[in-house]
Amino acid sequence: MPKVELPCLRRGQSGIVCENRASGRMRRRLQDVGLITGTRVECVGRSPLGDPTAYCILDAVIALRAKGARCVLVEV
Repeated sequence: MPKVELPCLRRGQSGIVCENRASGRMRRRLQDVGLITGTRVECVGRSPLGDPTAYCILDAVIALRAKGARCVLVEV
């Protein structure tokens, strides 16, 4: 399965988190919203200007800016 950064997912596309490359506070925040290895995440929508993007993570919709989302690798 190819690994891509989270913002590469198109609306309706999902993947499994395989790596969190963030550090410090950003790493902790991503883990707190459920972006840990093995979690399924689905892109559910983008804002009109493309940032932030809404993702469904553990049955919750979370909006993430591209800067933070690029730290997460998913298997499509």
